[in-house]
Amino acid sequence: MHQENNPAGKSLLYVVATPIGNLQDITLRALDILRSVDAIAAEDTRNTTRLLNHFAISAKLIAVHEHNEYQAATRLIEMLQSGKSVALVSDAGTPAVSDPGAYLVAKVRGAGLRVVPIPGANAAITAFSAAGIIAPHFLFYGFLPHGASERKRELAALKTMPHTLAFYESPHRILASMADLREVLGGARTVTIARELTKVFETIHTCTLEEALDWLEADTNQQKGEFVLLVSGAEVTKEEGIGEEAQRILQLLLAEMPLKQAVKLATEISGEKKNALYELALQLKKGEG
Repeated sequence: MHQENNPAGKSLLYVVATPIGNLQDITLRALDILRSVDAIAAEDTRNTTRLLNHFAISAKLIAVHEHNEYQAATRLIEMLQSGKSVALVSDAGTPAVSDPGAYLVAKVRGAGLRVVPIPGANAAITAFSAAGIIAPHFLFYGFLPHGASERKRELAALKTMPHTLAFYESPHRILASMADLREVLGGARTVTIARELTKVFETIHTCTLEEALDWLEADTNQQKGEFVLLVSGAEVTKEEGIGEEAQRILQLLLAEMPLKQAVKLATEISGEKKNALYELALQLKKGEG
């Protein structure tokens, strides 16, 4: 078990979130772990060295990035099995979330070894906290494909989703991706552009997709840095009747429970009108007879 006076337990892989910008955002627990482990597996050892130097931490660094993650996993599992402890970090934020590390974590767990998350900064959640988005549900997508055709195809598949869509984007593709968002999803949707979060030139700007490209092009400084894009979901139009997803939910529930209970749960899950779902449930039951 984790002991406060001995933060790094033996044969444990710690998945350690690090700051996304401001170095003061690292947690006290993360510092304890980084000081205590036998080795730190880092996406880019140069970036991690700067972080460690800032907090006067010396540690053995092992490079684990998208190009060597498969080979590195074997070496790290051997270290863990020998009783050593390892911390996994990415360049910024939480490892294995739109960053390398997921394969390593899966292999370590598959080997019967324990993985301990050390929570901290996450760019998407940071952006949400300051965007003022009241809608409670969101879909985290991460980075869109690099190519225009693949990117548009992915966006088309997301077009009918009623939830806020959360994307990451780089400065090299921000203009092209924003143009594709407007083309595929339509200019009327709202987008919150969050860039350089927690850093000196942090910007959080909300506008429509129609306005977003002009806003970015008006100031090249706003095209720099790492981006989180929060795009409002598709509007749910009740006039068109019960949505396909609500119908699917109702059918699944009807197969497992009485009609009234199924309708009640389907109403809570889907947000559709109870009376409409009740009428549909009666029709479905009648069709079974």
